Amino acid sequence: MTEPAQPPAAANAPQVEPGEHVESAAEGRLITAIGILKAFKGLVLLLGAAGVLSMLGKDLEELAAHARSLGLYTTLVTSGLGLTRTRAERLHEIGLEHIQISIQDADPEVAERIAGVSSVKQKRAAAAIVKELGFAFSINVVLHRANLDRIGEIIDLAGSLGADRLELANTQYYGWGLENRASLMPTRDQVQRAHAAANEAIQRYRGKMQIIFVLPDYFEQYPKPCYGGWGKNYLVVSPDGRVLPCHGATQITTLSFDSVRDRSLQWIWQESPAFQAYRGDSWMKEPCRTCPRKAVDFGGCRCQAFALTGDAANTDPVCILSPNRGMIDGAIAERESLPEYRYRVLEPQRV
Repeated sequence: MTEPAQPPAAANAPQVEPGEHVESAAEGRLITAIGILKAFKGLVLLLGAAGVLSMLGKDLEELAAHARSLGLYTTLVTSGLGLTRTRAERLHEIGLEHIQISIQDADPEVAERIAGVSSVKQKRAAAAIVKELGFAFSINVVLHRANLDRIGEIIDLAGSLGADRLELANTQYYGWGLENRASLMPTRDQVQRAHAAANEAIQRYRGKMQIIFVLPDYFEQYPKPCYGGWGKNYLVVSPDGRVLPCHGATQITTLSFDSVRDRSLQWIWQESPAFQAYRGDSWMKEPCRTCPRKAVDFGGCRCQAFALTGDAANTDPVCILSPNRGMIDGAIAERESLPEYRYRVLEPQRV
């Protein structure tokens, strides 16, 4: 089957790795995930299933059940497409605790243009099922030029769908977001108005729905501490078994990532060259090397530094101290007048 087109703001890598769809779900994700849980029992608190494979995988229920047996908090991050009542009920019986559904806009026509697929009715039906069955329920919205002006309506839609938590995440321009940057880039005035609207809504919905508004780093002076630092707190096991420090790390083509099929997870975490590459500060160049903020933001996002400058060891160009900050200011100014999106379509291979 063909998975729905991925929205143009998605931060996935532009190309699908050749080995990404492996022999079967049971041979791939389940075995590698169980390895993680066994190796990190007592340290890992949460298991999240996310991405286009999460709802396609036939092993999702088994994965969730195993995670619960180890005492982990379990969450499913999904578009909502393919989340039927039958499957939601099975996941609820197994003990899945939290589901996050993405929406694109409060305006149905704009939402489906952004998504690249007819989706609004299915997403709202999925949200109703999630709420009815009693899951903890979050909604995620990626914000950009096309929907920022309706942030108030988006917040109220999330409230009407019964969300416990709403994540308003401005587009991060790497992966597929970078491919569509000129079409997605808002104006500074849009961002400021949206921020004000979000702050007002945070007060209005206090005690009813938690609202988190994440500013776009292009409009800030300093970069975000991506995942709390490279290889410090977080790892991802991809469907083919490779272990990554973050979802976008495969975009750094100068690194090779080891697989749990070939190495123990403990070795990968502690010793693999990829995880060691940007730990500490010995890899840093100026201005990061002597900057007092190096222990605060760790030089910013390694994936963004590589995508924009070709060297993941460079200072994230978002930083006002970076010699490459002009790239960011130029990107803000060079917006397309009539945005046209490029969509990513995944076609899982059957073997």
